[in-house]
Amino acid sequence: MGEPSNGRDDDAPGDDDAPRDDSHRDRWSRLPSGRGPTPADGADDGPPLPLDGDVLLYTGATASVGPERIEPLLRTAQAYLRERTETYRRRYESAIADDSRQVLLVPDGHWDAVGAELGLPEREVDAARRAHAQQLRRIGSKADRREEFETALEIREAVVIGE
Repeated sequence: MGEPSNGRDDDAPGDDDAPRDDSHRDRWSRLPSGRGPTPADGADDGPPLPLDGDVLLYTGATASVGPERIEPLLRTAQAYLRERTETYRRRYESAIADDSRQVLLVPDGHWDAVGAELGLPEREVDAARRAHAQQLRRIGSKADRREEFETALEIREAVVIGE
């Protein structure tokens, strides 16, 4: 006689063996450390976010917002910014731009005003502010302009708008 059966063939792949694509950690940890797709690229949620994967990780780790809320929050903010792209380009200084995004320097308190208009809680406003500032820092590190951008962020805020 053999061992008692638990009613399951342990060698057969089951649901427990399948990767969990619904986990933010699983999706984000697969992103490359450089510019890469955001967790929902390819989804029908709109254009890709102009933020690097590690910026999303940083924001999720440092903001007082649940990690599952970061991406929808940043997509909401991005939709708001894209609707006003021309106004932003006319009014504010461009810190740096490439084919996929433009980073602008806006007055201190700008994200508070955007958050109020969108009806966002203070913690979500802070998360959006952190994500956009961190993206500018990351670009600054790659372009050997980090110190310049850090100084700018002492008196202004960053806004990243996807192209």
